[in-house]
Formats: sequence, C-alpha cells, structure tokens
Amino acid sequence: QVQLVESGGGLVQPGGSLRLSCVASGFTFSISGMSWVRQAPGKGVEWVGSILPGGAPTYYAGSVKGRFTISRDDAKTTLYLEMNNLKPEDTAVYYCQRRRDEASRGQGTQVTVSS
Repeated sequence: QVQLVESGGGLVQPGGSLRLSCVASGFTFSISGMSWVRQAPGKGVEWVGSILPGGAPTYYAGSVKGRFTISRDDAKTTLYLEMNNLKPEDTAVYYCQRRRDEASRGQGTQVTVSS
C-alpha cells in the first residue's frame, strides 16, 4: 500500500532554514507527481507546491515562492522540501502526498518558526 513518511521538522528561528524529507513506498514513485501541503493550527490544509515526474516543472504557492524549493531523488524514492528565510506564518504540520491524492498523505512533520 502507499506509504509516505515525512521527517526533518523542528523549531527554527525566523530567517532560518530547514529541509524536509518524505520517503515513499508502495507505488511507482518515479512516474508520480508529488506535492507538499501544510496545516497551521486552527486552519485548513494549504497547498505548498508540487513537482511533476522527472523533476520539472515545479509549482509553488505565492506565499512560499522564492523561499521554498521542491526536489526529488527517484533512486531513493524521496521527496524534499528546502525551506529558506522561514517566517512565523510558516509554522504548520507539513505533509507530502501524491499529487491530487490527499488520501495518500503521510503523518506529517511539525515545523515551528519562533524566536
């Protein structure tokens, strides 16, 4: 069955960086579009960005464009989210999922941006 396991979250100061990872199994990762989404406390799920098979193109929400970068390593069946210049409003649980398949979402990893 589809399994996605996120890691790499933590507490970081404003302006800092984090790199999230998502290890995939149970499906053919290399031909799957993948997405990152997030959910802040008391808010709904927000799409962060997506990457198509082959690594390009990538798409980002306006709130993270220029600060976040999605990449993938098909040999390792791993999806990444590089987050730079983090802001307090980036605080959320971050999830990876197959593109347009919210049922595939992993358990998430907490990112907290605070001084």
